[in-house]
Amino acid sequence: MVYHNLKALIKGIRACKTVADERALIQQESAAIRASFREEDSYARHNNIAKLLYIHMLGSPAHFGQIECLKLVASPRFSDKRLGYLGIMLLLDESQEVLTLVTNSLKNDMNHSNMYAVGLALCTFANIASEEMSRDLVNEIEKLLGSSNTYIRKKAALCALRVIKKVPDLTDHFVAKAKNLLADRNHGVLLTAITLVIEMVQADPSCLDEFRNAVPLLDRHLKSLVTTGYSPEHDVSGITDPFLQVKILRLMRLLGKGDVTASETMNDILARVATNTDSTKNVGNSILYETVLTVLEIEADSGLRVMAINILGKFLSNRDNNIRYVALNTLNKVVSMDTNAVQRHRNTILDCLRDGDISIRRRALELSYALINEQNVRVLTRELLAFLEVADNEFKLGMTTQISLAAERFAPNKRWHIDTVLRVLKLAGNYVREEILSAFIRLVAHTPELQAYTASKLYTALQSDISQESLTLAATWILGEYSELLVEGGLVDEETPKPVSDVNIIDLILSILDSPYANHLTRQFVFASITKIASRSTTSVPQQDRIAAVLAGYTTNPELELQQRAVEFASLFNLGELRAGVLERMPAPELKATVTGIVSENKPVGSTRTGKDADLLGDEIPSGVGSASPNPVPSQQDNQALLAEIFGGSDSTSLAAQPAAAPSKKSTIEDILGIFDATPAPAPPQPPVTSLFDASPAPAPPKPAAPPPQPKLPSYTAYSKNDLTITLTPQPSATRPGVVDVLARFQATGSAPATGLNFQVAVPKTQQLQMLPMSHPDVSPGTPETQQMRITAPPGSNIRLRLRISYSLGGRPVQEQVDFSGFPPGLTSGSS
Repeated sequence: MVYHNLKALIKGIRACKTVADERALIQQESAAIRASFREEDSYARHNNIAKLLYIHMLGSPAHFGQIECLKLVASPRFSDKRLGYLGIMLLLDESQEVLTLVTNSLKNDMNHSNMYAVGLALCTFANIASEEMSRDLVNEIEKLLGSSNTYIRKKAALCALRVIKKVPDLTDHFVAKAKNLLADRNHGVLLTAITLVIEMVQADPSCLDEFRNAVPLLDRHLKSLVTTGYSPEHDVSGITDPFLQVKILRLMRLLGKGDVTASETMNDILARVATNTDSTKNVGNSILYETVLTVLEIEADSGLRVMAINILGKFLSNRDNNIRYVALNTLNKVVSMDTNAVQRHRNTILDCLRDGDISIRRRALELSYALINEQNVRVLTRELLAFLEVADNEFKLGMTTQISLAAERFAPNKRWHIDTVLRVLKLAGNYVREEILSAFIRLVAHTPELQAYTASKLYTALQSDISQESLTLAATWILGEYSELLVEGGLVDEETPKPVSDVNIIDLILSILDSPYANHLTRQFVFASITKIASRSTTSVPQQDRIAAVLAGYTTNPELELQQRAVEFASLFNLGELRAGVLERMPAPELKATVTGIVSENKPVGSTRTGKDADLLGDEIPSGVGSASPNPVPSQQDNQALLAEIFGGSDSTSLAAQPAAAPSKKSTIEDILGIFDATPAPAPPQPPVTSLFDASPAPAPPKPAAPPPQPKLPSYTAYSKNDLTITLTPQPSATRPGVVDVLARFQATGSAPATGLNFQVAVPKTQQLQMLPMSHPDVSPGTPETQQMRITAPPGSNIRLRLRISYSLGGRPVQEQVDFSGFPPGLTSGSS
């Protein structure tokens, strides 16, 4: 049965009871349509194409109707043209060869006297135009952009957008016309014109200067939209044309970025939009969000930036999860710009940690890390520890790392630092990185006044919970090193010291061996710990024999690593008096920064994340330089040592970089006797300990020869105002292209000192920055202060810095922000 029109075909298909019946009917009708096409029946062509397009919508092949669509387009009837162009848009794409036949029809219809026929051609071009077609018809599109008909101008602007996306080289054809369109009063034309200009600016940044002159015009358009009363034609939830407002704000963001003059022109209207937009509805929130992004992107004044951050803070109290997520995500990006403004919303951000949405919890967690500083470290750490108790497992690894790094950097005192890490070990000991555990052991080793306190805390914690691996490792190690402090002084963390015997300690440690949570690493720690305890004078002979029996039992263990450790430690019992010397307390290992990353001075841990660094630790990445000690080191000598450690100026290598010793052919006992000579001699300075099980110091490295005198490096003035001069002296690395060490020198040129100096530096996303603390925040006349930083940039690129300087001069606060790009080219290529 052949159906004569589309309506009958639809009824027939709906009447089918099975998929097979429907498929058979479609095949039968397709065959009838093909036969009709061969008969060249122009009257039936319209109905056949309509039926064919419906068949195409159902997913059946309809490509054989492409040429018939072209014939319909050539018809003088508007209804035929409309259906033909619809068929072309559905059945053709820019990769079809038939498309070359459409170009002539489009060109003819773009010059048609009927505006609706012109509109059909423009609509088709905007959907299927290829690169070749764009080049052929660009002149027609350019001419139609100047049409007196708003309907045609709007569609021509969309066609120009397609041309620029396909062939960016043709952008210059539309610059002049696009400027004229920005002055149009019709909202539809203005919306498409701004979309076109945004695409032009992004495709060809050289157009920016051409369109920056239009900023006052955009200002007037936006002011008109904000102040206009009710307009039924453009009203959306009480706001006049929010789509156009959003587009204008996006274009302003592009035009104001990096241009102070254009940004100053925008300040007033952006403040007006932010204060006059209704925030009770989602439409208003979308405009406010775009306003915030624009303010943060352009060179806006500080007051406007604070207002933008306050808007984001208001978003955090919104009930809509999407709005809160957007606010947290944006605050996480801008926290490095103005940390103090974000700090005002700290309580609201912490409340988001209890949100039911895991995405919001994750973003709030990242933002909480970035807000930690010396003033609020106690409060924020307490909140983070409370959240750690109930956090999902996927959060715990990042949280334990971030909390430990924040404690290391901002701890008010060492006891608080130790208590914080102990709490982390208790709550999430199975999610602590090895570097954090090593840093904790180094801290305890360098804090003799708290060793008994820490051992007592770990003894109590291990008694109550043996399931947390890092807690078990830390407790085993600390008890092995400082067991005599517990035996002599008891548990000192209680009101009245509770006595502890060597039997209690050994029983507790040996219980780990048979624990279901024990693994080969914890057992090796246990072997080292009990062997050290056995060497102490506080350990009774029966307990020493008990330890020797335990080690002897593992000398035949099928696990090779455990067997080797047990044989080594069991052999130590035969050394007699030498055993005490070999197993004496470990020397305190060298303090070092736990993590180095991308920082600006005074930037909180975790406030910046970049691509490669973000892959190191998972979702929560610390990016602050960890300080070598919780408190700043006052002496100049220690500052230089820290500088050498971070920037690679020291001759000593880090633990991870030390080469492994060559295997020896001697027995274990002969090795030990060879290292520990019985003849007393002055002890050389101890290098870093290479392993938690290896207490033997390596031979002292030879003293390096004195380096040749370095030539004097040129300095560049970065700031000179208000009796304060800042010069930057760059020193490129000859062996590492792209690495430049910069010494900032601060000098007060007047009679009054500059006090409370805070020097912050930002670099582009393609570069990385490391900074050391300033030698002193108060700059007195005649006494210059310095600060060292290192910049890592792609080799061959130019270094650009944004400096923020705040200080007090004679009681008057001064805050300045300057851009500096005065270093000569070639620094990052390794040339000096």
